[in-house]
Amino acid sequence: MNDENTDFLYPFIEAQETDATALLTDLASSARAKATESARLQAASLEEWGPEIEAAGRAIAERFAAGGRMYTFGNGGSSTDAETLASLFARPAHGRPLAARCLAADQAVITALGNDVGFDVVFSRQLMAHARPGDIAVALSTSGSSEDLMTALVEARRRGLLTIGFSGHDGGRMAVADEVHHCFTIRSQSIHRIQESQALVGYRLWATAQHHLETLRKGYAS
Repeated sequence: MNDENTDFLYPFIEAQETDATALLTDLASSARAKATESARLQAASLEEWGPEIEAAGRAIAERFAAGGRMYTFGNGGSSTDAETLASLFARPAHGRPLAARCLAADQAVITALGNDVGFDVVFSRQLMAHARPGDIAVALSTSGSSEDLMTALVEARRRGLLTIGFSGHDGGRMAVADEVHHCFTIRSQSIHRIQESQALVGYRLWATAQHHLETLRKGYAS
C-alpha cells in the first residue's frame, strides 16, 4: 500500500484512519466548506470588479467591432483557463463568434521558442509575429508576476493592444503595472479558488463584450 502523506491535501485524514463513516463525514464537510468559500469569493469578486468588467467589456467590444483579435495566454493550469476563455469568445454557445486564440495552445511554437530563445519570450514573440494595433491581449495567472506574462503584456502595450490581466493573491506585478489597462485580482491564497473565480469573471467579461457588440451593431444599423 502507498503510505505517501496526503496531509497537505486533506489534513483531517490520518495515516491510520479506520473509521470509514467518520472519514466520509469529514470529506463531505470539507467539500461543503470549499463550495461555500468558492461561492463567497465569486460573489465578492463580481462585486469588487463589476465596474471594471463593464469598462473592459466595452473596450473589448470596440476593438472587436473595429476588426481586432484577441490573444490569451497563461502558464500551467492558467494556460488551460486561457484556452477556455479564447474558446468562449471564438466558439460561443450563443452570440457572435469572435477572432480569439490561445497562444499557449501550440506546443510546437511554445517548445521551439522555449528551447531556442528562452521561456520568458514564448508569448511576447508570438505577439510580435501576429498582433497589431487594435488587438487584445489577455494574460491569466494566479500570482500576477510570471516573467513571461509580464514580458508579453509590456510588448502588447507597446504595440497598441488593449491589455487585460487576471491575477490572484495581492495582484502581483500585474496589479501595479502601467502596461496593464485592466487587472482583475482575485483576493485569495488558494489557487483553486482563484481559478474558479477567474473563470466566472472571464465569463462575465465575455457576456459584457457581447452585449456592447450588439449595442454597437444596432447603432451602425440605425
